[in-house]
Amino acid sequence: MNHPRRDLDPVLQSAVRFSIVAVLVPLEGAEFSYVRDTVEVSDSSLSQHATALEKAGYMKVAKAQVGQRAGTWLSLTPDGKRAFERHLALLNEIASYTPAQDASRSE
Repeated sequence: MNHPRRDLDPVLQSAVRFSIVAVLVPLEGAEFSYVRDTVEVSDSSLSQHATALEKAGYMKVAKAQVGQRAGTWLSLTPDGKRAFERHLALLNEIASYTPAQDASRSE
């Protein structure tokens, strides 16, 4: 037996990290404050999760000029987008999972 939960990406199993990536998937990138406010986390929490996503190769964190001030820009890498899509597909598979699927997954 191979339940689909075994294939979930451990980096994206955090609800906060999953939410951060979900915000960024349709965008070229976003300012730190936009992601923070959208996901409803503190600066320090977003910073910690962004660091974990960057270490996994899923996100790029860059300092950029935003208007008259310096800001931090977050964007997903192609690997990050692929990981999110795969993780989401597995979550959907889990949501509709039946034991009869075990046979087809192990083939």
